[in-house]
Amino acid sequence: MSEKINANQDNDRQITLVDDQGNEELFEILFTFTSEDYGKSYVLLYPAAVSDDDDVEVQAFSYDADEDGDVTSSDLHEISDDDEWNMVQGVLNTFLSDDRLSGE
Repeated sequence: MSEKINANQDNDRQITLVDDQGNEELFEILFTFTSEDYGKSYVLLYPAAVSDDDDVEVQAFSYDADEDGDVTSSDLHEISDDDEWNMVQGVLNTFLSDDRLSGE
């Protein structure tokens, strides 16, 4: 299991998150993007254990990468601003509706 995201390489596509009860869960990275309006980078994740038949709950976080582009779970930040959430949701909707981006 990897605890790092490398935003510059496609082969590091997983991160382990720990919930409030100390339970670890492995997540796959759906995609990352940067918003010039908010001056932040974002990562969208989904549980690695999801099968193709399951509905997927996507989680989004802003993040701070180090100078090598690496990110650990402690570098993820919850999105609390409604306008920021709406922007992230819009990017996700565009991704999901564009077959060229989502790989379908």
